[in-house]
Amino acid sequence: MRISQRAQRVEPFYVMELAKEAQALSQAAGAGGRPMIYLNIGEPDFTAPPLVQAAAERAIRDGLSQYTPATGLPALREAISGWYAQRFGLDIDPTRIVVTAGASAALQLACLALIEAGDEVLMPDPCYPCNRQFVQAAEGRAVMIPCGPEQRFQLSAEQVRTAWTPATRGVLLASPSNPTGTSIERDALEAIAREVRARDGITLIDEIYLGLSYDSAFGHSALGLPDGLGEQVISVNSFSKYFNMTGWRLGWLVLPPALVAPVERLAQNLFICASTIAQHAALACFEPESLAEYERRRAEFKARRDWFIPALQRLGLEVPVMPDGAFYAWADVTGLCQRWGIPMAGEPASSGSWALAFELMRRCQLATTPGRDFAQAEPGRWLRFSTANALPQLQEAIARLEAAL
Repeated sequence: MRISQRAQRVEPFYVMELAKEAQALSQAAGAGGRPMIYLNIGEPDFTAPPLVQAAAERAIRDGLSQYTPATGLPALREAISGWYAQRFGLDIDPTRIVVTAGASAALQLACLALIEAGDEVLMPDPCYPCNRQFVQAAEGRAVMIPCGPEQRFQLSAEQVRTAWTPATRGVLLASPSNPTGTSIERDALEAIAREVRARDGITLIDEIYLGLSYDSAFGHSALGLPDGLGEQVISVNSFSKYFNMTGWRLGWLVLPPALVAPVERLAQNLFICASTIAQHAALACFEPESLAEYERRRAEFKARRDWFIPALQRLGLEVPVMPDGAFYAWADVTGLCQRWGIPMAGEPASSGSWALAFELMRRCQLATTPGRDFAQAEPGRWLRFSTANALPQLQEAIARLEAAL
């Protein structure tokens, strides 16, 4: 059977390969073994709050399971618009909002609507690996630009200006970012958007962790940029992270008005619509009781960050930029690799953070995510910890690391 070149260009999602290995080691240890602690997957340990679960049950009971418009339930688009007004002080026309089958579908639709074969899209290195695969699937090419801790692991306007070529279509950013948990400073984001607009390009930004911001200096949507820049941004968001609905597969796009109809046509053909039950359930996310619960959980995520990252630092796992959002720690493991005799250079399977991740599973029964997925520049230097787990699990993880050291 002949496999398409498109499919062959898509790289493995290595975090899932590590997850399989962690499960295998856990099963091999048996019931009497020390349980694996999973700090590898970026998934909240909270589930959808009671009102959301009740709304899903009610929708099933009432038979509300028929197709919705491809752009989503009108009431849900209105509710999302209301959340932008309440949380960010933004007036977003509901007609600019397209509800999607998760943020993944949102990114796929945006890339298919905007990218032609051979177009280049500038992205920070490190970044979430699937984002560049969406560009590849649309026959474009992700151009990865190394971004170090001195710039919060985020692109700068100067880098955009320098890297732009006749083939460049635009930029794909993330704020807050996975894997670093860092956001783009507002002035820096505005400068990037101006550079892109001056070249008639597109600014596509992943804001799925925007609700999980902990620092008032950040946590501002790119949709609020001044001078009409915000109206030209394509923003991707999701019910998975802040709203704790990972497996419900529900997200949304906020689009410039001219892009709504093309994206709607694509959605009609590729997805028909997002899950109807999930959409009815998501309406309850915006009830005052649910929003209060989400804010309580946001405070809990912050408390976990505030405990875990200093604990990592004390063990010599340097986190050079304190995450201002999301639930990740992007740690420099150079010192630990040297201590355990793991070479920093060589084949990925036997060096750097990839080899260290396997050592942590074997020595500490601790599953983490190496930089191989996220970074093309210095992938072996970095390891991602998810702090989405309950504090007792994070404390146990640190205790195991300390004992192993």
